[in-house]
Parts: sequence; C-alpha cells; structure tokens
Amino acid sequence: MQVESIFFIITLLISIIFHEVAHGYVAYRLGDPTAKSLGRLSLNPLVHLEWFGSVILPGMMILTGMPFVFGWAKPVPFNVTYFKKPEQGTRLVAAAGPLTNIALALFGAAMYHLLPLGETGALFFGTLVVINIVLAIFNLLPIPPLDGHHILFSLLPRSFDGIKAFLRQYALIILIAFLVFGFGLIEPLMMFVINILL
Repeated sequence: MQVESIFFIITLLISIIFHEVAHGYVAYRLGDPTAKSLGRLSLNPLVHLEWFGSVILPGMMILTGMPFVFGWAKPVPFNVTYFKKPEQGTRLVAAAGPLTNIALALFGAAMYHLLPLGETGALFFGTLVVINIVLAIFNLLPIPPLDGHHILFSLLPRSFDGIKAFLRQYALIILIAFLVFGFGLIEPLMMFVINILL
C-alpha cells in the first residue's frame, strides 16, 4: 500500500473520531449524558467505527480508484430533552463536528508551513488539511444524516415539518444522488479553501 493511502486512512480515522467526540462532548457540556454513558467520549477508534461505513466501503473505494471516498462512523446520539434550549443546543452539537474538522485543518496547515517537516511530514499534514476541509464542508450540507440538516431543521418553523419528514425518509437516496451528480457543486469551494491553507 502506498504511503499516500496509509496517511489517508490514518488522517481520516483521526478526523472522524475527533469529529464524533466533539458532538458528544458539547452535548455533555449542555447537560446531556447520553454519549458519556455509552462510552462515546473516548478517543478509542473501536467505539466509533462502523465497520462497513468506516472500513470496508472506504477501503473498497480507495482500492478501486474511485474519484471520491465516502464513509461514516457511528453517529454520536444526543437527547435534546436535556438541553435548556433544545433548538440552540441542537445547533451547537451539530456544529461541533465540522468546527473540530476546521480546527484540525488549521492545525495541519500550521504544521505544514511552520515546521521543517521534510517530504513525508508535509504529505501527512497536507493530507490532514485536505481530509478535514472536505469533511467540514461536506458535513454542513443540509441533507440527513449530515450535521447540516440538524442546523437547518432547528431553524425551520413547524410549517416545514412535511419537508423535514420527506428529507429524512429519502435521505440515503438524496445523499447518494448528490455524491454522484452534485459533488462538483461544492468541490470548487473545498479546493479554494485547501489552496488557501496549503
């Protein structure tokens, strides 16, 4: 396996784990013990990985040379009834994951530019930047089960409940259709941000 693929897998795992822990930690700070009681505030990858979505599917996509790689971890559960302000709490928990990815991308960019890393180190931290920018922007899309849908749904009035139900019911189909036909719409934004950081 090429070193690029190894670094891709390592940085993807790091990024997904921190993303999921951030959701649970913010929920816990807002009064929801659900994630903590399930052991989901741990950095142990085994408690977050969903074997098909985190390992098998991304691995197959890498090995077959797919132009993009798609995968997921087990979502961190949270219970809005613990929040003093449910809508606001939902937005904060949902935003925590993408914001953590942005923080990791900024850290990677700082290491990339400030330290004499050599080719291998530059490749690792460059990959960290790319992975986290892609994850941050992608997860902010308002499509279930991505984080952006929690943010959008918490802002919409009750009159939009029918649309919310439709999006939830056909979430997987909509998400796959977007990956196949619509990913090019957000790719320029991803590349723009990555080029700024690297």
